[in-house]
Amino acid sequence: EAGDPAGAVVIGVKDGKLPPQRGLGFADIATRRPVDPETTLFKQASVSKTITWTAVMQMVEAGKVDLDKDINAYLDFKIPPYDGKPVTMRNLMTHTAGFDEVQRGLNSYDIKDIPTLAVAMKRQVPARIYAPGSTPAYSNYGTALSAYIVERVSGLPFDDYVEQRIFAPAGMAHSTMRAKLPARLEPLLAKGYILGSGKPGRPELNSFAPAGGLAASGADLGRFMIAHLDNGGALLKPETARLMHDSITKAIPPLNGMALGFYEQNINGRRVISHAGDSLEFHSQQWLFLAEKVGIYMSMNAAGSNKVSGAIRSQLFEGFADRYFPAVQRDGRVDAATAREHARMMVGTYNKTRRIEASFLKALELSGQFKVTLDAEGGLVFSAAQEVGGAPRKWVEIAPFVWREVGGKMRLAAKVENGRVVRFGIDSSSPFMLFEPVPWYSSSAWLLPALFASLGALTLTALFWPITALVRRHYGACPARSTAGWRAYRLTRALAGIAVAVMVTWLVFATSLLSDFSSMNGELDRMLIALRIATPLILFALLGAAVWHLWLVWQGAAGKFGRLWSVVLVLGAVVLLWIAIVFHLIGWGTAF
Repeated sequence: EAGDPAGAVVIGVKDGKLPPQRGLGFADIATRRPVDPETTLFKQASVSKTITWTAVMQMVEAGKVDLDKDINAYLDFKIPPYDGKPVTMRNLMTHTAGFDEVQRGLNSYDIKDIPTLAVAMKRQVPARIYAPGSTPAYSNYGTALSAYIVERVSGLPFDDYVEQRIFAPAGMAHSTMRAKLPARLEPLLAKGYILGSGKPGRPELNSFAPAGGLAASGADLGRFMIAHLDNGGALLKPETARLMHDSITKAIPPLNGMALGFYEQNINGRRVISHAGDSLEFHSQQWLFLAEKVGIYMSMNAAGSNKVSGAIRSQLFEGFADRYFPAVQRDGRVDAATAREHARMMVGTYNKTRRIEASFLKALELSGQFKVTLDAEGGLVFSAAQEVGGAPRKWVEIAPFVWREVGGKMRLAAKVENGRVVRFGIDSSSPFMLFEPVPWYSSSAWLLPALFASLGALTLTALFWPITALVRRHYGACPARSTAGWRAYRLTRALAGIAVAVMVTWLVFATSLLSDFSSMNGELDRMLIALRIATPLILFALLGAAVWHLWLVWQGAAGKFGRLWSVVLVLGAVVLLWIAIVFHLIGWGTAF
């Protein structure tokens, strides 16, 4: 109740049966339509990926796809190698292909913005930022590319394929991957909300539908889980299912690892494979206890206050495991002195391995990097891992560079090379995403304060220019400056104001772009192109004018404050130009 939800569906499966099914709250608050676990469709977001990965394994089983072959053998366009290494299907299924994040055209509210899968895959191939197999970096593009391969080798459009080869044999009558829902299913779709007390949003559409476009009822997801818990059931041969479930890649042992498509969420000594899915409004997750033949699934159609939907499903999973599969947690301990030293080594600024690296949206990192600090007792504080109420988790080191949250189950572990932490992860995301130290030149730890200081100084410079001119006129005072000195003074003040305006316009542009999915389909390209042109012109001009002004001020008879402020202006110009270059505000094209 405190979280302000809308509705939810909870499904349990055991030994091939669907015993507990529960619909909670409302699929449509305005009409008071209740959630029906059998027929109410929830948007599944990334839970969709498990359908796609199952389709891939069917092609592996049929001998049409080799997990370790260059995927270019199955494509009609080329994914270039990275450092001479090609991308394989195994890389795609374990999110280690090394792709940058792609946002342009990913989502929309308008069906006309959703292209065919072939067009979506070819219109913007993401940059490669890691060598294949080296780094887990969750990729929607990689999943959709896998579906395109299924489409090509099977000879069926992917929507048709999943309907014939997955939904039908699994008995999933209330499921679809199609962007435009079939007429019989459209009235069954739950409304999506940010808050249950708010208005419903428009249904989200996804250009990479195999990675996030599934709409399905809870009971249908139960039937899908039953197939996987039954060694593949009607979907896969037992040996194929075992290959899919048991091929585990661990980026940082002993944390959870990545299977082929599913990822581990082991708990209480039990092996569990899982997949979650989160959009703005729909939030889902499935968990499969393989040895116990038990599965649970939950979906909510509202994020809730403080994103409580994530906390609720975590509480459900842990509470379920503690009730039905309890275990005594026995951890070791690291001595206090060593624990303090290891905690100090962890302190720093980090970035996710799943990130936007090659486009101007990299600038979002300025407010999106993560801090590891120390609490008053010298223990770890990780800004991205908070408790349900928002308080920081407390950690205790249970083995060298392995921590457990106090009173909980989550672990954090680091990889250390040559006395330095090179990456770390937490159990909930370690299979598909890690955290790595941010290079000094792009660290928000110093760049964010420097940006605010620079914008403040330049804003004051521009604002006080007309004010000081009016004061001088009032008192009849005129500083002794050469003609060049006056020109440099005025030019610097004018460019300072324009530079601040350009940076503010970038903020307005990014806000508009991210606030409406339809804006990501080219509607703001003119504004983007104008910013691409204006940014280098204005910032280089400001730096040149500020250096010229500094030279003339220090050559003349200016006072201490005038000389100091001339240095401040040069530093401010350097900071803005540095940020524009490092975060790709200067560049060409409209890709992102």
